[in-house]
Amino acid sequence: MFLYPAGFSFASLKSDLSKAMSQDGASQFQEVIRQELELSVKKELEKILTTASSHEFEHTKKDLDGFRKLFHRFLQEKGPSVDWGKIQRPPEDSIQPYEKIKARGLPDNISSVLNKLVVVKLNGGLGTSMGCKGPKSLIGVRNENTFLDLTVQQIEHLNKTYNTDVPLVLMNSFNTDEDTKKILQKYNHCRVKIYTFNQSRYPRINKESLLPVAKDVSYSGENTEAWYPPGHGDIYASFYNSGLLDTFIGEGKEYIFVSNIDNLGATVDLYILNHLMNPPNGKRCEFVMEVTNKTRADVKGGTLTQYEGKLRLVEIAQVPKAHVDEFKSVSKFKIFNTNNLWISLGAVKRLQEQNAIDMEIIVNAKTLDGGLNVIQLETAVGAAIKSFENSLGINVPRSRFLPVKTTSDLLLVMSNLYSLNAGSLTMSEKREFPTVPLVKLGSSFTKVQDYLRRFESIPDMLELDHLTVSGDVTFGKNVSLKGTVIIIANHGDRIDIPPGAVLENKIVSGNLRILDH
Repeated sequence: MFLYPAGFSFASLKSDLSKAMSQDGASQFQEVIRQELELSVKKELEKILTTASSHEFEHTKKDLDGFRKLFHRFLQEKGPSVDWGKIQRPPEDSIQPYEKIKARGLPDNISSVLNKLVVVKLNGGLGTSMGCKGPKSLIGVRNENTFLDLTVQQIEHLNKTYNTDVPLVLMNSFNTDEDTKKILQKYNHCRVKIYTFNQSRYPRINKESLLPVAKDVSYSGENTEAWYPPGHGDIYASFYNSGLLDTFIGEGKEYIFVSNIDNLGATVDLYILNHLMNPPNGKRCEFVMEVTNKTRADVKGGTLTQYEGKLRLVEIAQVPKAHVDEFKSVSKFKIFNTNNLWISLGAVKRLQEQNAIDMEIIVNAKTLDGGLNVIQLETAVGAAIKSFENSLGINVPRSRFLPVKTTSDLLLVMSNLYSLNAGSLTMSEKREFPTVPLVKLGSSFTKVQDYLRRFESIPDMLELDHLTVSGDVTFGKNVSLKGTVIIIANHGDRIDIPPGAVLENKIVSGNLRILDH
């Protein structure tokens, strides 16, 4: 099936087509179509650019140029981006156990090592999946502290403890930038320098015509859904374009530690940083990816493989359908990417200037509110690992991967399973085994405000293994959950767990109401 761009003329194509058929048939025909499409997209983007004001013009042009490059690559690529037959397990020494890195200890000059670091948090996401407006980083997760509060506390603690100047950089999107900047004033007196830059803003494209949906640069009113932030792989170009990369290199900084702001386990690790700055073999790594052991809950996570002689991140979307089950196998691919990454600033500058950062394109299909089917082209930050020299995976403890994507995750981090110290969450010593309970809260708990309304206080979960809650369920104060607890209120029923209740290896179903006298 061929997709014809708007304004496509069969008459103008006739002569091109006769030449194409005489040379190499279908492939030549496709090439003609591709060139026509690229020309149509170029014209549409030029029209959009003419609507930019003078102060918007420069960064809009950079964004649209970046989109054109990505779109060009999208049209060039054919078939799956990986040849399954070439995928191999990584060599033993290419993924180091964290214990081995920690065993080296820390040097006396750890402060000077820390002063070479910049912390970057990916802050482009909204809290919509948890029923919240605005940036996800501004959701309260523990003792009224937001993700952003905890991040600032962690880095301030480092700077005070070691008398250092580790800055925090937030990569915002056009969705989160304004709200985030408003809140940053509250940290003016903290001992952390905070910088922001914006990831690009790319136009969504119509799935049928493959032309941009946007008609002008605005992103309000009818145009609200016409634009999107193109995934965190955009960090390399956006960081470079912002001027911050050169600023930090000029200040003598050497590495960035990049992680998702909603991963509460992604704190600065001094042992990994020391390994980067003082490698045992004298050869520095340009890129370190923290990986951790897969459980059955992580089977869709991207995994590190050896591919054509280099470490390569393979995501489930790249896997041919016939091999998806093999990819999900916990025995063959034992680790997955936490998206905690340590990257050399000098290497980012070199590769960016050589246009040599290669990341697979993720094609994300969406349906807009009006029913229009669109696609957005994205890239992932970890996919660039194959472009860097001397890359390394470090198999870290699960505690460094503590993402909060749902209210089920939120319940875990708000509970007594974790203690909070200087912005960092650590598993309580009172928990007898180090694994985190499996928690599944039903749709009545999806939105943060509904979730908070259903818990008068967060239950004691120190001895919990598994919790499933479904339907209209509420919890009184000081409830204790142990072992496996399943609570199911069928449609029309309601279950109120009374204050002080201890549920151990229990299934509760039907109706249970506690009425006040």
